[in-house]
Amino acid sequence: MAATEIARQAGEGARAVPLSGHVGFDSMPDQLVNKSVNHGFCFNILCVGSASMLQHNQPGVQLKSNTYELQESNVRLKLTVVNTVGFGDQINKEDSYHDTRIHACLYFIAPTGHSLKSLDLVTMKKLDSKVNIIPIIAKSDAISKSELAKFKIKITSELVSNGVQIYQFPTDDETVAEINSTMNGHLPFAVVGSTEEVKIGNKMVRARQYPWGTVQVENENHCDFVKLREMLIRVNMEDLREQTHTRHYELYRRCKLEEMGFKDTDPDSKPFSLQETYEAKRNEFMGELQKKEEEMRQMFVQRVKEKEAELKEAEKELHEKFDRLKKLHQDEKKKLEDKKKALDDELNSFKQKKTAAELLQAQNQQAGSSATLKKDKERKK
Repeated sequence: MAATEIARQAGEGARAVPLSGHVGFDSMPDQLVNKSVNHGFCFNILCVGSASMLQHNQPGVQLKSNTYELQESNVRLKLTVVNTVGFGDQINKEDSYHDTRIHACLYFIAPTGHSLKSLDLVTMKKLDSKVNIIPIIAKSDAISKSELAKFKIKITSELVSNGVQIYQFPTDDETVAEINSTMNGHLPFAVVGSTEEVKIGNKMVRARQYPWGTVQVENENHCDFVKLREMLIRVNMEDLREQTHTRHYELYRRCKLEEMGFKDTDPDSKPFSLQETYEAKRNEFMGELQKKEEEMRQMFVQRVKEKEAELKEAEKELHEKFDRLKKLHQDEKKKLEDKKKALDDELNSFKQKKTAAELLQAQNQQAGSSATLKKDKERKK
C-alpha cells in the first residue's frame, strides 16, 4: 500500500484531543525557519537559448555552471546559474541535455516578433516534464511594444497548441494569489540585459544606451526584468524548489523505478506493497544470480575437462615423439656398429695381406741370398 494511502487512512482515524495546557509544538514553524536559516538555501537556474543570446567561443554544446554565495540580512543563498553554451549551433540535438535537479529553466526566445522556432518547441516539450520552464523573450527592446504584446500572445498560443507545459505561478496561497495571478498574465516575460551602468539623475543604473534613448534594465516600464526577479527570488523560490522535488524529481524517480520493474499498482491498477515488489524482485534476482553461478561453474568444469584432455593429448604426442627419437637413435647406433665391424674386418684382412706379403718378400730375399752364395762358391772352384 502506498505511503500516502496509509497516511490518509491514519488521518481519517485520528481523534481530536483538547489540550489542558501549553505543550509547545506551536514553535515548530520557528524551528523550521531557524534550521533552514542555519543551513542556508540553494537555488539552481538553467538558462537555455541560442548562441545569439548567449555569447561563447565553444565548438559544441556544453553546460557551463557558475555558483555564487549570496547573503541578505542573516539568510545565505547559494545561487547556481547553468548556461547551455552553444545551444542552437548544432544540427544533432540528441545529447544536449541530461536530467538534473534544476529548480527553474529560463528559456530564452529570440525577439523575432513572428513565431517560435521548431527547435524551441521541441526542446521545451522535452524539458517540461523535467524542470519548471519559464519562457523569456530576450533583447525585448529589439521590437516595439505593440509588436511585443502580439508576440507574447502568439507565443502563449503556440505553447498551448503544442502541449508545452510551462511553470504557472501558484495561486492557491492567499498571500501571493493576487500577484501570482497577475504575473501569470505577463508570461512570457520580456527582458533586457546589460553589464553597463549609466547615470540617470543622481544614481547609476544598469541600462542600454541607444542614439534615440536609454533602456533601463530595472525600469518596469521598459522591460519585465524586475517582475522576473521578484517572481523567482522573492515570491516563488520555495515553490519552484518544492515543485522540482515533489513533481519533476518524483516523476523521474518513478519512471526509473518502473524501468527496473518496481510499480505501486498491479496489472489491475490495484495498489500493493512496494516491499512485496522489492522482495519478489530480490528473489528473482537471486534466482538469476544462482543460475548464472551454476552456468559459470559448469563452464569452468567443462573448461577444466577440455584442458585436461589437451594436456593428455600433448603428453601422448610427447611420448610418441620420444619413442620415435629413441628408435631413430637405436637405428643410427646399429648402423654405426655395423660400419665399425665392416671397418674392423677390412682392417684385419689388410693386416693379413700385409703379413703374407712381408713373408713372401722375406722368402724371396732369402732365396736370392742362397742363389748368390751358390754362384760365388762355383766361381771359386
